[in-house]
Amino acid sequence: MDVRADSLIDWASTDELKNALQGIRKPVLMIGGGSNLLFMGDFKGTVLHSTVSSIEIIGSTDDHVHVKVGAGVIWDDFVAWCTVNGFWGVENLSAIPGEVGASAVQNIGAYGVEAKDVIDTVQTVCLADGSERDFSNGECNYAYRQSIFKNELKGQYAVAYVIYTLSKVPQPRLGYGALEQEVARLGGPTLANIRQAVIAIRESKLPDPKILGNAGSFFMNPVVSEAEFNSIKSNYPDIPSYPAPGGIKVPAGWLIEKTGWKGRSLGPAAVYEKQALVLVNKGGATGADIKRLADTIIEDVKKEFGITLLTEVNYI
Repeated sequence: MDVRADSLIDWASTDELKNALQGIRKPVLMIGGGSNLLFMGDFKGTVLHSTVSSIEIIGSTDDHVHVKVGAGVIWDDFVAWCTVNGFWGVENLSAIPGEVGASAVQNIGAYGVEAKDVIDTVQTVCLADGSERDFSNGECNYAYRQSIFKNELKGQYAVAYVIYTLSKVPQPRLGYGALEQEVARLGGPTLANIRQAVIAIRESKLPDPKILGNAGSFFMNPVVSEAEFNSIKSNYPDIPSYPAPGGIKVPAGWLIEKTGWKGRSLGPAAVYEKQALVLVNKGGATGADIKRLADTIIEDVKKEFGITLLTEVNYI
């Protein structure tokens, strides 16, 4: 989106952030790489962005290692670092765009793994008074693409560091058929092979945001009750599904495709032809254009399946 902010402040340490907060122009928005945001227009306030870029091993046992990572580290650079160093836990999250700080806010996930599975502590700075606070994994209230930082404490804290607990012992997670097949083709479940397989699968389905503007998966996969699922299955016997806490998870991309939106456009906004979960900017689209497309898709899926899709992308 071609938008501007009144002010943008990069901060490379907690001290820099605390100094910046004094007399800052409000409202304040803390962003990572911006890959999960949709700006509806110019931001009349201050955008804060972390450039804290350290990766430090702060503890180790025979089986595990504790790593403190700066919020400004590119997420995939961290995954690559773990792969090189033989640390298991985040390899399935390879090639997800964005930065480390956002992983703790969004609880990013892919191929049966979520950030919450490896997060130990989230170290933050309060934007109201500059005080520091550590949140344990349990205090973060993690759920599917959710955390306390997206809900009860939304906009109140900036993530400075995330401490992850990773395994030195091989723990391959290959619960998805396509991933298991690709890893086998590459020679078996090593860290390098799993990372390479995930990257290959993602590149085959998802557009590069540097080439075609997109925010990755635009909608969350809905979780429905068994009764709702069986009702849909009676009309669509081929509906894919996965077990999930509280019910059955249905791929949002499949629902969108079944309503006929895959590859279709609404003005300069479109549904990606290779993956219906992704909305793209064909050129010159505004936030309103993307939202209009998203709202139309939500309406059509609701009409066809009785399911209300929720956006994974945050509207600003």
